[in-house]
Amino acid sequence: MLTYLLKRLLLMVPTLFGIIVVSFAVIRFAPGDPAAQKFSGSEQASSGLDAQRGTEQAEKRFREKYHFDKPLYVQFGYFLKRLVTADMIFFQREQSIWPELAEGLKVTVLLNSIVFVLIYALSIPAGIWSAAFPRSPTDKLLTVGLFVLYSLPSFWVAELLRMLIVSEWWRTIGFEPPVLPIMGLKAQNYDSLTSWERFVDYVKHILLPVTCLTYGGLAYISRQMRAGMLEVIRQDYIRTAEAKGCSKARVILVHALRNSLFPVITLLASLLPFLVGGSVIIEYVFNIRGMGLLSYEAILRREYDFVMTTLILSAVLTLFGILLSDVLYVLVNPRVSFEAER
Repeated sequence: MLTYLLKRLLLMVPTLFGIIVVSFAVIRFAPGDPAAQKFSGSEQASSGLDAQRGTEQAEKRFREKYHFDKPLYVQFGYFLKRLVTADMIFFQREQSIWPELAEGLKVTVLLNSIVFVLIYALSIPAGIWSAAFPRSPTDKLLTVGLFVLYSLPSFWVAELLRMLIVSEWWRTIGFEPPVLPIMGLKAQNYDSLTSWERFVDYVKHILLPVTCLTYGGLAYISRQMRAGMLEVIRQDYIRTAEAKGCSKARVILVHALRNSLFPVITLLASLLPFLVGGSVIIEYVFNIRGMGLLSYEAILRREYDFVMTTLILSAVLTLFGILLSDVLYVLVNPRVSFEAER
């Protein structure tokens, strides 16, 4: 196993380098650059030929300073140097990206960790129950409900929830509108609150974003869990266990569950990057300064270093997720080995 893990870790290096090269090229081929973004506003606001020439000279010096006037391969070399020395910057402000990146990561990782726990904690039992009692009223209700949830766009649900919270409709039916914040993750007086009050305030703020981020993944993974379980319980060894007199609960939870987890484990590799990337739409709707919203703003401003750092972190998590999935296959079912991969 150690040999396999070492081999996979070594293979990640050229894979990650290839991702960096492709991502760098795609970003740099996009129209515009940080210099154009930085000086376009001042150029439009300036009046007179001398002022315009001064703006053009400043833009030229800016490009020379950060090597945007060099060929692409030379720019890539300077980028690698900044990456290795951790000297990544916001070009517009000429400041380090790390303080804002760390703050955005803290917000997104915490929020999406809660979402992932909820998704798996709810979807696996729901999928098992549906597979254990196929075509039952409960299974039909779950199937219809989850397909409806999966079909609802998250941005539409987010806007609908925001409108519902502030709607006067509640008063027309004799209720007060729910006291739930619809913007940000902290109250204005957050610093003056006690620890418990801060916890309650945070729960209130994340309730709507977590709901919008959870229901889609819950619907999809529960269906995958159901499909995997149904495929396993049709196998001969399951029939043998039933013929020996094992209870339905033991057959499902002991004999069938492990093998039916494979599709769910595979999905882990695609979900992990959301710990870094976040959700642009949900963070934008609820004004959450997480990695999704920060990355979106960085793309608009052509902040190459911030965008590349986010892509690299997402790529690392994707590669790690694939490796983790392979390891979990063996832990879930010891009959699976690493021998075929060598």
